[in-house]
Amino acid sequence: MLDLVSPIGWAVLAGAVGCWSLGMLLHVTELNVIALALTVMLVVAVLFVLGRATSAVTLDLQTDRVVAGTRAVGRIEVANPSGRSILPTRIELAVGSAATHFPVPRLAPAGTHEELFAVPTTRRALLVIGPVRSIRDDPLSLVRRQVTWVREQDLFVHPRTVRLDGASSGLLRDLEGTPSAELYSSDIAFHALREYTPGDDRRHVHWRTTARTGTLMVRQFEETRRSHVVVALGNLAAHYERAEEFELAVSVAASIAAQTHREEKELTSFTVDARQRTRTHRHLMDDFTLVGQLENRVPFHALGQKAAELAPGASVVMMVIGPLTTASELNTAAHKLPVGVRAVAIRCAEGAEMRRSAIGGLDVVTVGSLDTLPRALRAVGR
Repeated sequence: MLDLVSPIGWAVLAGAVGCWSLGMLLHVTELNVIALALTVMLVVAVLFVLGRATSAVTLDLQTDRVVAGTRAVGRIEVANPSGRSILPTRIELAVGSAATHFPVPRLAPAGTHEELFAVPTTRRALLVIGPVRSIRDDPLSLVRRQVTWVREQDLFVHPRTVRLDGASSGLLRDLEGTPSAELYSSDIAFHALREYTPGDDRRHVHWRTTARTGTLMVRQFEETRRSHVVVALGNLAAHYERAEEFELAVSVAASIAAQTHREEKELTSFTVDARQRTRTHRHLMDDFTLVGQLENRVPFHALGQKAAELAPGASVVMMVIGPLTTASELNTAAHKLPVGVRAVAIRCAEGAEMRRSAIGGLDVVTVGSLDTLPRALRAVGR
C-alpha cells in the first residue's frame, strides 16, 4: 500500500499534517486553510485510483529471436471484458532497464486498444521484455496505482554473422575425409597392397596383381575421418582493447560455427569457460548470445588443451582471438592441439587490414571487419 503514494504525494501528506498541527496549536487560520486544501487534493487523488482493474492486457512479440542491428516488433492489446466503461489509463512496458509508456483512451464495454512497438537492437544481448503494467494516477501524480498483467519475456539478440559459402570450398569443405596414419583393411583412401592373411575380406583382393605374382594380394587403406571442425573462441578480457573487438570475435566464431552446422559437419564450439550447444542452429546462436568476456587470469593455452580434450579427432581447429594475444601464447596453445590437426588462428582487430602470417605450423590471419572474413578464409584455404 505504501507504494501507492508517490514522493510528491508523501510531501503533500507531510505538509498537510504539519499545517494541521501548527494551525490547531497556534490557532492560525491560514495554516488550517492550507491544510484543508492539501487534504482535499489527497482525497481527490485517492478517488482517481479506486476501483477494480478489469482490463485484459496481452503482449505479443513477433519473434523472440532477432539478429543484432534489426528491430524486434511487438504488439500490446488492452481489452475491456467488463460491462462498464474503463477510465483512461497508461500502459508501461519495461525493456531491459528502460521503460516506455502508451496512453490508453477510455474503453467502452468489449472495446479494445492496440499499440505497436519496435525494439531497436545495436549489439547482441539477452533483453527482458516486460513486465507490462497498467498505471492509473491522478493529474498531479500524488497517488499511483499499477497492476502487472504480463510477465517478462526473453528476447535473444543474436550476433551478426556472414555466410561463408565461397570460403568453405577450400578450408571447411571435405569430400573424401582426411586420411590419417592408421592403416585399415577397408576405407576410402587407398594406401598399398599386401599379402592376404586369414580373415581379410575377399572383396578387397586385387586379382590383377594376384595373377601376375601368383600370390593372393589385398588392398590396404588409410583410415579417413569425416571433417570435425572445432571453433575455439578466446574470451579472455585481457586480450581485447575494446568491446567492439570482442563483438567482432564473437561474430567471426558464430559465422564459422553456423557455416559448419549448415554443411552438417561435426562441430565442437567452446570458449575458455563455456561450451556451446550444437544440436540446432537456434541453440548455437542462443549460446553465442550469452558469451561474455572472462575477467579471470586464465592461461591462454587452456584453449588448446580444451580442444584436445573435447575433440581429440578434430580435423580443423579455428581459434578466434583478440588483437592482444601474443605469438608466444599462440604457439603454446598450438602445441596443445591434437596431433595432425589443421590449425588456424583468426585475430580480430577492429579496422585492421587483412593479412596472413604463420607461427610454426599455425596459420594466423587478421580480420578488421566481419565482411572480410570470407576473403580471409579463402586466403588460408589456398
